[in-house]
Amino acid sequence: MLHVLYLVHDVSDPAVRRRITMLRAGGARVTLAGFRRTANPIADVEGLRPIDLGETRDGRFAQRLAAVAKTAVSIGSKLRGMPKPDLIIARNLEMLALARRARSAFGAAVPIVYECLDIHRLVLRDDVLGKALRATERRLARDVKLLVTSSPAFIANYFKPFRQVAAPVELVENKYFEAAAVLLGEREAVEGPVAPPWRIGWFGALRCRRSLELLAGFTRCMEGRFEIVLRGRPALSEFPDFHAFVDAEPYLSFRGPYRNPEDMAAIYRDVHFSWAIDFFEEGQNSEWLLPNRLYEGCRFGAVPISMDNTETGRFLRQRDIGVLLPQATPEALETALGSMEQHRFGRLKARVLAHNPRMWSYDRSDCSALVEKLRRLTTVREPLAAEALA
Repeated sequence: MLHVLYLVHDVSDPAVRRRITMLRAGGARVTLAGFRRTANPIADVEGLRPIDLGETRDGRFAQRLAAVAKTAVSIGSKLRGMPKPDLIIARNLEMLALARRARSAFGAAVPIVYECLDIHRLVLRDDVLGKALRATERRLARDVKLLVTSSPAFIANYFKPFRQVAAPVELVENKYFEAAAVLLGEREAVEGPVAPPWRIGWFGALRCRRSLELLAGFTRCMEGRFEIVLRGRPALSEFPDFHAFVDAEPYLSFRGPYRNPEDMAAIYRDVHFSWAIDFFEEGQNSEWLLPNRLYEGCRFGAVPISMDNTETGRFLRQRDIGVLLPQATPEALETALGSMEQHRFGRLKARVLAHNPRMWSYDRSDCSALVEKLRRLTTVREPLAAEALA
């Protein structure tokens, strides 16, 4: 069985849980080690007890850099006692630095996979800091065996033009994980809430103040015909007044965190539309990403809303689904959605549901294929059927 050491920047990130689930569903054994954004160590992630590398703070680059430097000295003792892994997956640039130190601590040629699902704005700067970070990434990635990323636009706009990573690239989209196999041609009758009011769900990492203000302005203009339901983890480092702002808005409600994948069907079937827009790193990462909420919402019949001039917009246009905005203004939203009625919404939803669920989901066969690809980077040899029966 392939043994993976998974090094992560935040062990409580829901995306970390999703990747662990995929690796284990594909037949890998996982050891998790990483930093946390909580005061106390986290005891359990998907039944695993993480190896605690210390606390870091969201949005505090200097503090995170210092934490990585400190851990680089002590990571050998942190990992002491664990069996040598067959493979190390490093999630994000800071963990790539630690992956190389961890490999040295094991005293063996353990292959490293670099998982990069966001392009941080700092590495795109054209000043001394940006150039230094890109040079550091190129140096640290010079011998990685595989780059895992989630959007073709990350490759086209960053990794290729800047020549950051020479390794082969594996595109693993931010799809919903389907515990049971999705049958080809499966169609579900997905009932939504009665409308009006029309509900727009904005779920996941809530980090975009501009989106929040745009949706608030739009719903006030609509005077109750539209409501916004927010769920997930608000980035209080970006808007510390998040809760007060939402409480003051008559048509916005924050309903707390949720479990992925357990709660996904219920929360998306409780809304009509999903907000697949993010201006957090406008013109860069936010324009290039294909977010989790795109796949999750479509999987359960929520009609996605996106900006037209983004990778998400191009993705939706190619499939003739969703609502695409030419501008990020309450007026543009009112033009696109303000006259919404049941017949038009039925057509929009039918286009989403007409696509095979496999477009939006990974199942166990996809997980097995991913783990097999990882296994081929190592010297691990799975037993043949005859050997297994001997």
